[in-house]
Amino acid sequence: MISRDQVEVVVARIRPFIQSDGGDIELVDVAGNKATVRMSGNCVGCPSASMTLFMGLEQTLRDEVPGFEELVVV
Repeated sequence: MISRDQVEVVVARIRPFIQSDGGDIELVDVAGNKATVRMSGNCVGCPSASMTLFMGLEQTLRDEVPGFEELVVV
């Protein structure tokens, strides 16, 4: 199982890039090997947000957090 702290470290490192575009990201929950996040600000409805999340955040989590399986967006 992954820990909330492991995921928070990665989210905190990516957050400034998201904020520079007028958005933000919040870690909602970590359960099992999945993390749930919520986007806000300019990220809501932005077509690039899904690429940022899944090609950026999810891939980084897979690379740096052993056992990480899935990123869920609410």
